[in-house]
Amino acid sequence: MKILADQNIPHSETFFGQLGQVVQAPGRNLTPEQVSDIDALIVRSVTQVDASLLANSPVKFVGTCTIGTDHLDIPYLNQRQISWASAQGCNANSVVEYVFTALAHVRPNWLNLSVGIIGCGNVGGHLYRKLRQLGVTVRVYDPFLNANDVPDLTTLEQVLKADIVCVHTPLTRGGPHPTLGLLGAAELATMQTNAVLLNAGRGEVIDGAALAAHLDAQPEFSAVLDVWENEPNIDTALMQRVSIATPHIAGYSYDGKIAGTEMIYQALCAHLGIEPQITAQQVLPANSTVQLCAIETTNAYPLAALLGQAYNILNDDHTLRTALSQAAEQGRPLGPEFDALRKNYPQRREWHHFTQPAGKLADGLSQVLTTLGFK
Repeated sequence: MKILADQNIPHSETFFGQLGQVVQAPGRNLTPEQVSDIDALIVRSVTQVDASLLANSPVKFVGTCTIGTDHLDIPYLNQRQISWASAQGCNANSVVEYVFTALAHVRPNWLNLSVGIIGCGNVGGHLYRKLRQLGVTVRVYDPFLNANDVPDLTTLEQVLKADIVCVHTPLTRGGPHPTLGLLGAAELATMQTNAVLLNAGRGEVIDGAALAAHLDAQPEFSAVLDVWENEPNIDTALMQRVSIATPHIAGYSYDGKIAGTEMIYQALCAHLGIEPQITAQQVLPANSTVQLCAIETTNAYPLAALLGQAYNILNDDHTLRTALSQAAEQGRPLGPEFDALRKNYPQRREWHHFTQPAGKLADGLSQVLTTLGFK
């Protein structure tokens, strides 16, 4: 069996090498020639898998080590009787940790604000449950759910009135509720003038030009973007306007990446009718923990300071801005720089690998950290 895996999928040789010969290649620009003798294709969201890629290939299994499936032509795969799988929920915790870290920086009082969630699937649902545990007022819009699923379900119009709006939808172009361009100038105009808009779903869900114009018109409005239209060739003018800009890495915790690889390995094993022989726990580093350092009692933003020790989101923001600015100054294309930041992203562990600092914390802060996942 010959397996082609995106070169940025961690431990692909470790997992899939037990099942056959593994060939690695950059996923962004796979060609039909590269899959002409491939039996199983393991990809990420940067690879468009459709007839133009697979028409003359013997591929019988496609696995994407990501939550989203908008890059897979599922009707075509089904028509060809090609089995497929996605890593549903593999990095949901990573994205939620990204959200909380970002909010702690752009709105340190976020625990006392209302949060609207657009899309309450794997990621949005996990965020919703955490916010409820924290006692935060939450509103949810997801036309595919009902009040029995989510008690705080409401309309998109009501969600957009929240202090903070988090977007966690897939990208869909058809059906009764397409998400392409879901938030444009008209929708942004209904939001509070000092609101926060955070997108960690898919870039094309928000009209980037409309968002840039809105940010110019509303100086108190803030945006946090991890996903962008036209990745990897993102709009740097929009990047300059947002409060936090990152290169589609919200779900890039090391734990989440390995979970994605494991889930697709298990799916391929099921397709082949064999028992999996390796688990993520055998691959992940020893389960050591890191203790957060104590912070000064005079620190005005203690939660942001503590979360920043576990995940320095401002460093990701700085790295993206610097890399793209330097590339522009030197006349180099921006797309490869964006992709390189994702490929070479440093190892980031999730919060259950961290323990709270020694000593007494401010009232309620220890419970907040516990709810967020710290030990």
